[in-house]
Amino acid sequence: MLYSAAVAAARDPLLYESLGVADTLDGRFDMVCLHAALLVLRLQREHEPGPSLAQAVFDAMFSDMDVTLREMGVGDLSVGRRVRAMWEAFNGRAHAYDAALSAADPLALQAALVRNVWRGTAPPEGCAARLARLVRAQATALGGQAFAALSAGEARFLAAEEAAA
Repeated sequence: MLYSAAVAAARDPLLYESLGVADTLDGRFDMVCLHAALLVLRLQREHEPGPSLAQAVFDAMFSDMDVTLREMGVGDLSVGRRVRAMWEAFNGRAHAYDAALSAADPLALQAALVRNVWRGTAPPEGCAARLARLVRAQATALGGQAFAALSAGEARFLAAEEAAA
């Protein structure tokens, strides 16, 4: 249920319609990575079973990616390699977002988002700043949720419109 909450947040139409995230397979993967990473980072900050729950979110994400690739017709021999590349992309993004959220430089998060969400190309004007506000708001909202609720599978992400304002 935790991973499903991250996926639901990643599907918020505002991300694609107003924040300039590409409504493509890559863009949607980037948003799932972003929201799942925020959740994993939140869970990892707890004592056990927090890290175990973080691992469960990670495992659910990559089980879903495996199934999705197979449904898209990717051959069995290629699935493992592609899932590994996705895992590496997620891991890099999670570390970049964690470092940027902890950095004293307020532009660090925008830079990480430009690198990862827009893949180094210039985003539409103002979109990186708005997405950075959304990410900070989501991280704060997740940080304020009781661990008991999270461990019961209940994670609440803010609506993108609310968080990016």
